[in-house]
Amino acid sequence: MWRYLKSAFLVSVEVPSLGRVPVNVLAATAFGILGFAQPAFWLLGLAVEATVVPALAFNPRFQKVVEAQALEVSQGSDDEKRQALIRLLENDAQQRLWALVKKCSQVLDVYRSQQAEGYIIESNEQALKNLEWVYLKLLVARHHLLNPTSETEESLSKKIHVLESDLQREEETESLRQSKTATLNILKKRLTTMHRKQQNLEEIESDLTRIDNQVDLILENATVQGKPQTISTDIELASDLLGGSIFGEDETAINALEQSYGSHKSLAQKEQA
Repeated sequence: MWRYLKSAFLVSVEVPSLGRVPVNVLAATAFGILGFAQPAFWLLGLAVEATVVPALAFNPRFQKVVEAQALEVSQGSDDEKRQALIRLLENDAQQRLWALVKKCSQVLDVYRSQQAEGYIIESNEQALKNLEWVYLKLLVARHHLLNPTSETEESLSKKIHVLESDLQREEETESLRQSKTATLNILKKRLTTMHRKQQNLEEIESDLTRIDNQVDLILENATVQGKPQTISTDIELASDLLGGSIFGEDETAINALEQSYGSHKSLAQKEQA
């Protein structure tokens, strides 16, 4: 709610030759200045702002505008992070991703040509974007498996041994023990990933092929069926993308985008409701 109140107080209107002017800020400033000459203006200004700002902040239409603006800003940042992940990939992986994106676009074009209802197109567009996101994560995971860091299984094992020895000592503080325990768990996951490298690669390739085939089927169904239908893109992956160590140094960007995709989906569902 604080976000809506802040946006309501800072709301601006377009004024010819002046551009966008923050009316509430100017009004509060004016009442503040006039109050030095007549203190009653301070009470009047407080009453006006206490009435106008909450009324605007609690307005459902205004709240939707605020959410849309926040989503637009977030989307711009998300696009940059996503493009950075794509640039990380080898040329063949990028071409494979663009081929999938093109087919997803064709699916939506078919539904638009069939004059499908707006909510069906929006729902299907979000579902296909989620599939594209999963596909990109798989490609990023494969990239890191094929291009490992300079760290070896031996060096990771040594670090694990040192941490385990440290945790056996009683003089460690509780906060330090928690930190080292978390680090130890991450190192163990990384070591497991190295041990399962070939299996992970095979599982990722299987998932990529499965998504390719699923989008092909969606495109064929959209072309053949005369009545537009809502697309279901729920897919159970053979590979384990939840163990963040598989994304290497891009784990932070992946996690940030993961949260953002979830919020975009929730907002789309709210607007449909």
